[in-house]
Parts: sequence; C-alpha cells; structure tokens
Amino acid sequence: MNPNDRRYAESHEWARAEGNTVTIGITQHAVDELTDLVYIELPEVGAEVTAGQAFGEIESVKAVSELVSPVDGKVVEVNTDLNDDLDPISKDSYQSGWMVKIEATDLSQLDSLMTAEEYEKKTESESS
Repeated sequence: MNPNDRRYAESHEWARAEGNTVTIGITQHAVDELTDLVYIELPEVGAEVTAGQAFGEIESVKAVSELVSPVDGKVVEVNTDLNDDLDPISKDSYQSGWMVKIEATDLSQLDSLMTAEEYEKKTESESS
C-alpha cells in the first residue's frame, strides 16, 4: 500500500512536500522490481535539480535506473546513510529509505504526479 501523503511519478519516485521542501525516494514497487540493490549515486547538497531530469541513479544486480526529480529546485539534504547501507530502501522505502530533500521553486509541479490510488492502478496494470 502506497502512503496517501505523497505523490508518485511514472518513473516510480515518490515525493512528499513539507512546506517548500520535497522529500524524494523510490516506491516499494520499484524496489521489488529492481530486487537486490548494490549501489546508489546521489547529488551533493546545493546541487540544482530540474523536474523530469535525473539527479542520481540506483543500481541493482539486474539493472541501473535513473532517479528522476519531480520538481525544480536545490538539494538541501541527502540521506548519506545510504552510501554505506542500502537496506533502508529495501526495508522501508517510504520512511528511512528517503534519498534527497529538495527546496522546490514551484510546488505546483507536484500536481502533475499521480495520487497513491492512481499509482496503484498503474502498477497493477503493469504487473498483469
């Protein structure tokens, strides 16, 4: 079940806004599809990101996937714990597995993302 307090991208990132700060991670569906995670590359604090563009990548034993920003803005925090241990992404992708926090320049960009219900319908249709 995907939390209702965030929005979901076609590329399987989730985004949760708290004021102008947007926390981003990948969905449990993405974790399940990737299987065993082996490496993550995240941006530095202060990096500028653009909606629809990659801000990093995550690698599993079977694929390398870009991490795509849902908003324009500046990285204000990075979950550096993930550099040494990717287990939080696999075990708790919606909480301790968060990846970056971005100070968004336009929160309305989140309106184009899917709700939890829309995302669940999308992933169910992909699986069938």
